Amino acid sequence: MDNAIFVQNIKVRCKILGKPPTAACKDAGVGASFISDLNRGQTPSVAKVQMLADYLGCTTSELLGESPAPAGDSAPASDQQLKAAFWGGDKDLSQEDLDAMWADVKNFAAFVAEKKKREKQQDG
Repeated sequence: MDNAIFVQNIKVRCKILGKPPTAACKDAGVGASFISDLNRGQTPSVAKVQMLADYLGCTTSELLGESPAPAGDSAPASDQQLKAAFWGGDKDLSQEDLDAMWADVKNFAAFVAEKKKREKQQDG
């Protein structure tokens, strides 16, 4: 196991969730010092890796960097990860459903941004 890759994957997934890694580790039940422990070379238990993977919405293999990205992904990995984070995983949805829902999310975000922009113009 490569702790540096493991830590990097934790940080990426936490960023997607908008949660500081230390807080995510604490909330997942693996302890606030989990990343520090990894950086000091400690090997975590299988149970803790599983708990964190469950919390972050991925598999242990993905979190540890053992499984490559599925072949044929047309969307960047960050979009795929965001989609999975948004819906708590994508196992029950087809790629077509995910793409349609993601388009709706992007359209709604653009709508909200435009609304906020107009509100600021009216206030200022």
